[in-house]
Parts: sequence; structure tokens; C-alpha cells
Amino acid sequence: MTEDNHSLTTEFILIGFTNHPELKTLLFQVFFTIYLITMVGNLGLVALIVTEHRLHTPMYIFLGNLALMDSCCSCAITPKILENLFSKDRMISLYECMAQFYCLCLAETTDCFLLAAMAYDRYVAICKPLQYHTMMSKKLCIQMTTGAYIAGNIHPMIHVGLLFRLTFCKSHQINHFLCDVLPLYRHSCVDPYINELMIFIFAGSVLVFTITTVIISYLFILFTIFKMKSKEGKGKALSTCASHFLSVSIFYGSLLFMYVRPNSVNDEDKDIPVAIFYTLVIPLLNPFIYSLRNKEVINAMKKIMKNL
Repeated sequence: MTEDNHSLTTEFILIGFTNHPELKTLLFQVFFTIYLITMVGNLGLVALIVTEHRLHTPMYIFLGNLALMDSCCSCAITPKILENLFSKDRMISLYECMAQFYCLCLAETTDCFLLAAMAYDRYVAICKPLQYHTMMSKKLCIQMTTGAYIAGNIHPMIHVGLLFRLTFCKSHQINHFLCDVLPLYRHSCVDPYINELMIFIFAGSVLVFTITTVIISYLFILFTIFKMKSKEGKGKALSTCASHFLSVSIFYGSLLFMYVRPNSVNDEDKDIPVAIFYTLVIPLLNPFIYSLRNKEVINAMKKIMKNL
């Protein structure tokens, strides 16, 4: 590399939203508000589920862990955005990059498996209600949650480990607001083909497995709902699943578009809009999607408010 008059890059500049200096103050206010609401909403939901014994059921255990991962995602991304909006250098080291991507990938991968577990839980609750407590025991719930965290840790380890085979000697400016692996591949002096292939294989496998689980679960749920004679029963079942399916559709849609679409490594124009959805918007909306339509959560909140 030195023979070709290239110097290796160990620090990067996250350009992100700083191309519009006149909007810095407005963007800071917007992102800080999103961050504040996201953290209060998700951590508040976790605290509510932990303290309220009536919510110690598989569905709410999955939901609490989902909220925890959304908080992790927000913590990994938003503070750096806020810092860079008024920072002069906007620098981030390669190791900070790796740490940020690790936290992001951990949160997103764990979310995938938790959403699949929640879909299976709703399948058992609606399609096999009499067998629910045997098919969705607390032991199985803990095993599924633990498995989600194990997979969530292994997946980013693979991609972070493969980053060490790359060297970076091109432009040190990254046209993004976070340190994702796809923008890093574009700055690599080494052919990142193996890294891209591993992203496609592992991210694709995680998404295909969890999406298939969700789709099959909801197909069975819909068949069961349509067979119900009671309109009230149909409405209650649809209401229970609608919020989960909405969250799943937005989440998986953005991840598929970001990582598994053809030519995703070279197509940087769509990076920021899509990343905003799965790193900022979804963690913000999830507590409201799952809580406002859930009577048990609302009743638990009312109970706590009365005791204050």
C-alpha cells in the first residue's frame, strides 16, 4: 500500500446529515426528542413488565427483551448522531466503528429472533389455546430468549472478525450517520467479496428463517380466525396480532432492502433513508405499537399510576 502512495485509514468522518448546516439545530432537536421518547418508552416498558407480575408471561417476556434491544440500538446510534451535528471533526476510529456496528447488529439480529418467537407465541395462543401452557412453558420461553441473544452475539462477531482482513486506504469520508459494514466495504483496498458473501449468507439466513417462522405462524392464525363464528372473537384475535404484524412488516422490510437486495454494497444513495427506519423509527414506535392497543399493559400502567 505504501508503495502506491496510499496511507492506511484508521479513522473515518461520518458525514451523515452535516451536508445541511442550516438544519443542524432543527435536526438536533428532532433526534434528541426521538432519542428521549425512545429510551423512556422502551425502558419504561421493560420496568413495567419486570415489576408487574401479571405480565410475567411468554409474550411480555419477549416484548420486554425486544424493548431492551431497541434501547441498545438507540444508545449505539443516536448519541453519535447528536455529537456529530455540532462536532468540527466528526471523527470515529475504526475500533469505534466496529463497536457501533457490533451493538447495532446484536440488537437487530436479536430482534429478528424475538419477533419470530412472538409470532410463534401468538400462533399457540390463538390456534391451540388449550395447550398453551404446555407448548409455551416458561422453560421454553427462557430457552428461546437465550437462543435469540446467543445468535444475536454470534452474528456480529462473524462480520466484525472478517473486518480485520480488510485495509482501508480510500477516502476516509463515510456518507452515512452510522458505521455500518456496507459503507466500510466501499472504502476497502482489499476486495471485500468474502465479507459481502458472508453478509448475504448469514444475514439472509437469519432473515429467511425468522420471516418464514412469522409467515407460517400468521397463516395458521388467519385460518383459525376466519373459522371463528364469533365476531367479537375475530376482532379480539385480529387486534392482538395486528400490532405485532405491523412492526414485523416495517422491520423486516427495511432490513431486507438494506442488506439482501442485489447490489446493496454499491448502492449508497438509499443507505440513510432505510437506516433511519430500522435504527430510529422502529425503536421509537415499538413501545406505542405494542402498548397502546394492549389492555393488560394499559391496566398495569394505570395500577402503577394510582399507587404513586
